[in-house]
Amino acid sequence: MAIRLLKWNASEYDEKHSFVWKYGQDLVEMLAPRSGERILDIGCGTGHLTSMIAKSGANVVGIDNSQDMIDQARKNFPSLEFELAGVEDFTFPYSFDAAFSNAALHWVRSPRNAVRSISKSLKPGGRFVAEFGGKGNVSMVLSALRQSLNRYGDRISNLWYFPSIAEFSKLLEEEGFVTTFAQLFDRPAELEGGENGLESWLRTFVAGLMAELPPKESTQVIREVEERLRSTSFRNGAWVVDYVRIRVAAKKLDQK
Repeated sequence: MAIRLLKWNASEYDEKHSFVWKYGQDLVEMLAPRSGERILDIGCGTGHLTSMIAKSGANVVGIDNSQDMIDQARKNFPSLEFELAGVEDFTFPYSFDAAFSNAALHWVRSPRNAVRSISKSLKPGGRFVAEFGGKGNVSMVLSALRQSLNRYGDRISNLWYFPSIAEFSKLLEEEGFVTTFAQLFDRPAELEGGENGLESWLRTFVAGLMAELPPKESTQVIREVEERLRSTSFRNGAWVVDYVRIRVAAKKLDQK
């Protein structure tokens, strides 16, 4: 199966949206990597959390389905291993002790294929730790976008995958895991860039949708979204987006 490549401006991602990987630092602590373990970082982005995992002495491989992200990760951390691979259909010739994923699984088109690939990559008893957008994530932004985009038809229904705890835990268990921890929580995210922060966020994280519109119209949509959200989401010179995250830990069952 061909890799579904996503296009990112990786240097801009590092410069203007570093909060994404910084919020994942305590997720590495939850993973508790150990020296000598073989660990897979799924959706590694520009490699910052991969590097944190490697500092434990673990042998870590980072994968991402964006060539720009992989190139930037290799530039940032040339001593580490990064591979271009689709989250929903990757394979390796060996198994991992643990799999880790931060802020990546909400991009998948087929959550089942992604979880199945993760399960296949792990040894029996291997652990999986992940955090990504959960049910209700960026609901205010989506509502404002939907109002502005109605004139172009329904374009955001399948933009992201934001499951509930019950939905994702069920999927994990159907694919050979037992869920050991699950939490859904609000985490308002203050965007970098001041007045321009929301525009930068939209042009980065909704880039595909924005690219479908003529430049003048995409700018108009962004201005309308800013106007709708300003009273609730612009505070002390910064935009704050209503992030809701799902954090899970699971163990692969020994199905011998």
